[in-house]
Amino acid sequence: MPTGAYGEVTLIFAWFAIFNVVLAYGMETAFFRFFNSEEKPTRVTSTALISIGATTAVFTLIAFVIRDQMAVWLNIDPQYIKYVIFILALDALAIIPFAMLRAMQKPQRYAVIKILNVAVNLSLNVFFLLLLPGLSEGNSEGLFSAIYVPDFQISYIFISNLIASGLTLALMFPSYRLRTYAFDRVLWSKMIRYGLPVMIAGIAFTINEVFDRIMLSELLPASIAKSEIGKYSACYKIALFMTLFATAFRLGIEPFFFSHSRSENPQRAYAQITNYFVVLGSVILLAVVVYADPLKVLIVRNSDYWEAMPVVPIIILASFCLGIYHNLSVWYKVTDRTRFGAYISIAGAVITIVINYLFIPSIGYHASAYATLAAYASMMALSYVLGKKYYPIPYNFRKICFYLGISILFSALSFYVFNRDILIGSVFLLVFLLLVYRMEHEFLRRIFIGNED
Repeated sequence: MPTGAYGEVTLIFAWFAIFNVVLAYGMETAFFRFFNSEEKPTRVTSTALISIGATTAVFTLIAFVIRDQMAVWLNIDPQYIKYVIFILALDALAIIPFAMLRAMQKPQRYAVIKILNVAVNLSLNVFFLLLLPGLSEGNSEGLFSAIYVPDFQISYIFISNLIASGLTLALMFPSYRLRTYAFDRVLWSKMIRYGLPVMIAGIAFTINEVFDRIMLSELLPASIAKSEIGKYSACYKIALFMTLFATAFRLGIEPFFFSHSRSENPQRAYAQITNYFVVLGSVILLAVVVYADPLKVLIVRNSDYWEAMPVVPIIILASFCLGIYHNLSVWYKVTDRTRFGAYISIAGAVITIVINYLFIPSIGYHASAYATLAAYASMMALSYVLGKKYYPIPYNFRKICFYLGISILFSALSFYVFNRDILIGSVFLLVFLLLVYRMEHEFLRRIFIGNED
């Protein structure tokens, strides 16, 4: 796909991310909070399902009525707006069913459905974008020719997403088959009060994550904006490994945070979990940076995008800082101080907007990469400082800084000083792995061998 077309798709998905947060309005996190604390968790489930269902229906109706105006406001081609509305609605309706799987500790089913969603989406994109043009060629009356439309690539991407979202909701639909539905207004009010700060934090967080694409489109010359967005977004995907690790870790551990918040000395467990995250994340950071060149061939096949490769270590480090922040944020979630999450995320959003606004005109997407790192590193630091005041957790600060510092140093040397030399980078990675083994061999033994003597 040309860099300009990919940039246009990326812009639309940036708006997707913002609307997803608004349509969830913190109800997922509120569901976790009250599912583990209320005497009747089924009432929490039914109240959350009714709430999300009603707001999604209202959004869908209003969005279709004003779809043309909505396309203008969002700077989206009107031919794509229907896909956007349907995908947003389907994804919103799956929020609480997925939360139920996590709350009831069914990670296998959760993972299978999530992976199936990705597999279906990816397979359909491969079919529509790569296979269908060839299959339709020379057979004007066949099935493939009937469904092939030239210059329809962007629509095919959204059709693939729509089918995957529809299948996902169909698989999750049994979660809606409750014996009785009861809407508890008092409980709902408490959930909303808990969730709205989470939504505000989520919007601010999403600004940190995707708003740079929107600002690039506004601050760069129109002739190159979408192409530059395409290059930046494509190389951004190389950070996928860190993002997947951090997301999987967060999804798995967040229910644990709430379920153990009333256990004896939960702070010690929280500290150990964060330590494990930093150890594993530091290894992933260094490994992805060292092997960035082979990975770009697999993930970003079109060499037209590779111009943006210098931002890759910055984005991976930013994703790592975000993962650490999510671990540190346990203090305001288990103490019902979610407003601090909003404050921290808003601070990060301000940093994102200011740096992008000041420096995009001069250094382009490099400003976006540095803004992302500055925002997430600041959020990580703020959460740590505020957590020490309101809910002290005995983190091994020296060890965390040691692993993080060595991983960053080796990554910078490998990528920038030794110009991505794989042999030298592999030596750095081996040295770091030996260092980790020397310091964490007991932890690694428990993981891979168990507690046997």
